[in-house]
Amino acid sequence: MSLSVRGAADGIGTSGFSVVGFLQYYLNELGDRVYMLKKLDPMGQQTCSAHPVQFSPDKYSRHQITIKRHFKVLMTQKPCPIL
Repeated sequence: MSLSVRGAADGIGTSGFSVVGFLQYYLNELGDRVYMLKKLDPMGQQTCSAHPVQFSPDKYSRHQITIKRHFKVLMTQKPCPIL
């Protein structure tokens, strides 16, 4: 698997300052990832994000569970659905 970067010049704005963009990639005909800053590959297909998804913890989940337990609406407190 080889890596190549295309469209690096697209990250430069007209004012000369670099524009922060998200790195995208597409798979070429050999199955290799080609990284670029554009949203579309040369064939016109949408590219994939090269950044992994980041989840942040829910700081209110403990309170939500407490309220659901009080009103007896937790999934474990409901009767089993009839299939």
